[in-house]
Amino acid sequence: MPPDKPRGKAALVVNTRSRTGEAAFFEAIDKLEDLGVELGATFAVRDPSRISEVVKGVLDGGDVDLLILGGGDGTVSSVVDFLAGTDVVLGLLPLGTANDFARTLEMPTSVAAACETIANGKVVDVDLGLAGDNYYVNVASVGLSVGVTRALSPQMKKRMGVVAYPVAAMKAFFTHEPFDAKLSFPDGDHAPVEHERLLQVAIGNGRFYGGGLAVSPEAGMDDGTLDVYTIEMGRHRDLFGIARYLRSGDFIDYEGVEHYVTKRVRLETDPDQKINIDREVAAASPQEFSVEKNALKVMVPESSTSARLDNGFG
Repeated sequence: MPPDKPRGKAALVVNTRSRTGEAAFFEAIDKLEDLGVELGATFAVRDPSRISEVVKGVLDGGDVDLLILGGGDGTVSSVVDFLAGTDVVLGLLPLGTANDFARTLEMPTSVAAACETIANGKVVDVDLGLAGDNYYVNVASVGLSVGVTRALSPQMKKRMGVVAYPVAAMKAFFTHEPFDAKLSFPDGDHAPVEHERLLQVAIGNGRFYGGGLAVSPEAGMDDGTLDVYTIEMGRHRDLFGIARYLRSGDFIDYEGVEHYVTKRVRLETDPDQKINIDREVAAASPQEFSVEKNALKVMVPESSTSARLDNGFG
C-alpha cells in the first residue's frame, strides 16, 4: 500500500440515528469489502450520545489505522478530540443534514462514492479549531446561531432536511436579544475591538456551516487561521440583504459586518452568551479560540484541492 495511505485495519462506526444511517451501515460494509478495505470491528450506534464512547474504545484498542465514521457534523465533532494529533485517519460517510465538514473537503455524499474515496482516495491533514480545550471542525459562534440550534429538533431535520436551517433561523431571529462583544487578539495581529448590539459572532475553522453557508470566500481548513466575523443587529431589511450573500460568504463585505483573520482571539460578551460549537451548545463566554494546524488526518477524493498532507505518518 502506498506510504500516504493507512496501512492497517479499519473500524466502522455509524450513527444509525442520522437521516440515512441504518441503511448506510449495511451498504457500507458490503461496498468497503468489495473494494478490499479490511474491516475489523463494526458498530451500528443508535444512541448518538454513545458515539464518542464507542470511538474511544476502538482507538484505545490500538490496532486501527483507519476509523470510518458515518454521521453528520455533530458526529464528527464529538470524536475529533480522540483523533487529533494521532496517525489514525478519518474516513467519512456523510450521513447528516448539513454535512458542512464533508462539503469543505469536497467529499462525496453518496455512500458508494464515499466508500470509493475511503478505499482509493488520498490522505490530507486539516486544521482544527479550539474553543478553550475543546476541538471543533467547522464553526463556533454566539448569538443567533445558538437560537437556531435550540429551535432545531432531530424530527425537524429529518422531516425537512437542509431547509430546516433557514426555518429555524427565522424563528430564532424574531426572539433574538442583541448583545455587546469585545474581541482581543493575544498575538497582537489586530488591535482590540468592541462592538455593540450584535446579532452574531462566529469563529470559523472550516469553509462552510449551517448547511452550506460560507464563512468567507477565502476560508479554508488548511490555512492555519480562523475567520472571525461580527454582524450588527441592524434593520430587518439590512439583515435580509446580508442573508442573500451568506451562501457565498460575500456578506463579510456588507455594511454592519466586520471580518478578522487570526490564529487566536478572545471573546468577551455583555451579557455572557452560550457558545454554539459545531451546532452543539457546549460552552459560554468569555472564551479564547485558537487553531491547531494539521491536527486531523482525513481521506478525501484524489481530485480534492481543499487540503494536502504536510505531516506524513509517524
